Amino acid sequence: MPETPTVSLRARTDDDLDVLFEIAADLDTWEERGPRAPRPLTRERFDARLARAAENDADSDPVSLVIDVDGRAVGTVTLFDFDFLARHAEAGINVARPARGRGIGTAAIVQLVEFGFVRHNLRRIHLQAIASNVAAIRAYEKAGFVIEGRQREHAWVRGGYEDIVRMGILRAE
Repeated sequence: MPETPTVSLRARTDDDLDVLFEIAADLDTWEERGPRAPRPLTRERFDARLARAAENDADSDPVSLVIDVDGRAVGTVTLFDFDFLARHAEAGINVARPARGRGIGTAAIVQLVEFGFVRHNLRRIHLQAIASNVAAIRAYEKAGFVIEGRQREHAWVRGGYEDIVRMGILRAE
């Protein structure tokens, strides 16, 4: 069995932008990453999106970290939609296709959860996945998330409706 590589989370650098653009522009996984209909993403639009996000840097904005394996970016993890009164946020992850299926996503999610609980004093982190993304759901379960519910036929994915699986983890767990 192949060994899981050493995974760390870090701030984004300019050297990461080509890999992160490839992930963001991947139309095959577009519907799994958001509610908008797929469309080609140009490098100019990608760069403009990053510039807008940098301008809006505030406590309630997303916390996005690069997933690093051996000094190379292979994806991102993000905490967003913070509720500072109830102390919770949503998590998201994007991993480059060659890095999938190697335990990298699970390791990154575990580190993101620890970051959210320890550094942001969250008491709960939740996420969602389309039901057919069994590998992602399994990775989230390995990281300690439990299935809390399902929204039936909630997402339009590659020509059909799919259920959304809602998952969460509590700091007490």
